[in-house]
Amino acid sequence: MFAEILRSLLAPAPPRLADPDARLALAALLVRVARTDGLYAAEEVERIEKILMTRNGLDAFEAAALRAQAEELELQAPDTVRFTRALKAAVPVEDRAGLLEALWSVALADGQRDASEDQQMRLLANLLGLTDVESAQARQRADRP
Repeated sequence: MFAEILRSLLAPAPPRLADPDARLALAALLVRVARTDGLYAAEEVERIEKILMTRNGLDAFEAAALRAQAEELELQAPDTVRFTRALKAAVPVEDRAGLLEALWSVALADGQRDASEDQQMRLLANLLGLTDVESAQARQRADRP
């Protein structure tokens, strides 16, 4: 399964991902954001699983299993540019702000803002075709209690 996803991510123009693959791609991108600052905190793991449960209608066990798969895929995945390009192809433009909000939610989960996370989030917003204003709005929504 990972080999096929990785092949599609390495393609010059990745095809639209099937729904299960899109879920895994999103989960892996959430893991990548969580690991950006070099600290993969328990709060980030919990936030990832909560997002996966909410967005995909999974129970806690299914979300934990998807996160575990995503951790493995994230380690093997190519650069973020290609990875995000494949995810962008799978997510309709009207849903990308929600995707960025989920990513911000993970970046903010440990209670610390790191320059590398900010840089990663700017890159992701750009790669998802969103503006800095849309990213700031997504961050504000993600930062609400």
